[in-house]
Amino acid sequence: MSGKRQDYISWDEYFMGVAELSAMRSKDPGTQVGACIVSQDNKILSMGYNGFPKGCPDDEFPWGREGEDPYETKYFYSTHSELNAILNYRGGSLEGSKIYVTLFPCNECAKAIIQSGIKTIIYADDKYGDTPAVRASKRMLVSAGVGLVPYQPTGRRLEVQV
Repeated sequence: MSGKRQDYISWDEYFMGVAELSAMRSKDPGTQVGACIVSQDNKILSMGYNGFPKGCPDDEFPWGREGEDPYETKYFYSTHSELNAILNYRGGSLEGSKIYVTLFPCNECAKAIIQSGIKTIIYADDKYGDTPAVRASKRMLVSAGVGLVPYQPTGRRLEVQV
């Protein structure tokens, strides 16, 4: 062999792939979201997916989106992937890092992203972009100087066999 392999995946493909793989851990029947936090020198710092807090059994809490009583929907109980990734990090500061997410962060996750020092968000999907929560999120993130970068898919299929 006279040179290095040329068909290796890019950093963006790698980290978004990790976020996608993390999303596959979610037990939410409606929406599976993953996040991967990366240092400035391309080291994975933390990962997360949407689900219930540690110690809250998946079979004892509601997964539904709708109901007469909000207490019986998932929204009071589930933790979003971005917040889980931030809370899962045990290494100190996230200052200057970037986060890869499969879905654009809501306003609550935006607050945590800003406060933790993450400086760039690379997002795959913005399907809730017109909702008040995501509009508020973008307003705060832009004001705080957090970079918002839409992920540019290559069209390449990445497959993991386990």
